[in-house]
Amino acid sequence: MQADDLDRVAEIEALAYEFPWSRAIFADCLRAAYECIVLVDVESIVGYGVLSSGANEAHVLNVCVLPGLHGRGYGRRIVKRLLDIARWQRAERVYLEVRPSNPRAIALYESLGFNEFGRRPNYYPAKKGREDALVMAIELLPPE
Repeated sequence: MQADDLDRVAEIEALAYEFPWSRAIFADCLRAAYECIVLVDVESIVGYGVLSSGANEAHVLNVCVLPGLHGRGYGRRIVKRLLDIARWQRAERVYLEVRPSNPRAIALYESLGFNEFGRRPNYYPAKKGREDALVMAIELLPPE
């Protein structure tokens, strides 16, 4: 992801989420040197991911695929790439939060080896107040 991508990334975010990150948040992630990646299909960005890492841990902060393109494996490709980046940065564990109301994402993360190990109460904004977050993690084992 580069600064020139931010308008498209923010556009996809706004289409995908009821409470989207702003363009400024993505710009801050770039400035903070988080790992920010885009997935391009036929010369257009169709998804993206953001990963922060440090102290032998990494945190998936955002994964998104353009609505209408779900079910094509794009989300899986993004998360697998983020896991590769975490391994290159010598992270031993990767964390993420996900809404319990997002079963498709939960199934994706579980299929990649993430396990739920807790909840963050009232983590996400919701139409009627707040929604908890499921906290998931995966241990990154050394290559065989």
